[in-house]
Amino acid sequence: MPEGPEIRRLADKLEEQVAGRTIDRIFFGLDSLNRWQDRLTGSKIKNIKTYGKAIVTRLDVRGDDLNIYSHNQLYGRWVFCDTDEYPDSNRQLRMAIDCQGRSALLYSASDIAVLTNDEVLQHPFINKLGPDVLNKLTTVKHIVDRLTSVKFNNRQLGGVLTDQAFVAGLGNYLRCEILFYSGLHPKVRACDLNEEQLSLLAKAIIKLPRQSYQTGGVTNQTDRAQQLMRQGESFEDARFYVFRRDGLACYQCGSLIEKDYHAGQAYFNCPECQKDKK
Repeated sequence: MPEGPEIRRLADKLEEQVAGRTIDRIFFGLDSLNRWQDRLTGSKIKNIKTYGKAIVTRLDVRGDDLNIYSHNQLYGRWVFCDTDEYPDSNRQLRMAIDCQGRSALLYSASDIAVLTNDEVLQHPFINKLGPDVLNKLTTVKHIVDRLTSVKFNNRQLGGVLTDQAFVAGLGNYLRCEILFYSGLHPKVRACDLNEEQLSLLAKAIIKLPRQSYQTGGVTNQTDRAQQLMRQGESFEDARFYVFRRDGLACYQCGSLIEKDYHAGQAYFNCPECQKDKK
């Protein structure tokens, strides 16, 4: 599933494609939304916001504010094209927005809704989210405060980091990379950490998602990743510290990266750099 940085980059492309334009035609491939097609036709797309892994397309509908909420989940895919060049696809078209010759098409997603501003904030997914790691207003202090709160302090970090109620936008690859960067095993709890470790972890939770957003998915040291690609490594092989690198040498100590499972997901870690707290 795409994580916060990928969704925000996708939202940037969606904004570039249709923001500021008037909707000539909108199609919903879900029967429950058909009633909105006439109402939203002729409205102007104001901008695109993200809430963790959800996208909200903000509309001016004849002077009233409405929003299209969408969540790609595992299989959703956006495609951008000219209006007269829809691609052939075996996927189910769930939403199509045509704006003055440009189109944005959402395939396979089923979590789509038309909402007022108040309803956006009360949406069952959005109203449970913690602070978004890509939001410039989210600081290291905010993260430390959440780590040390009663709600999260006594839980294993491997589970906390992918809990969207803790912070919004982290998924499995970011979980693995953040824990490696911080030198922490997934079974360690925030209450096990000293002040320096908490600070380093909080900084990693801010730094790596924002770096990933800015670089198109690189959480490894950027200089190292660029050097590896110049030496012939693929982008996928160069972009991570540990994620999907099981059996390969740790860049930091040379030990072989291991793959295991925690909180229902595969995780990758260095057994030397991230020793389990006994």
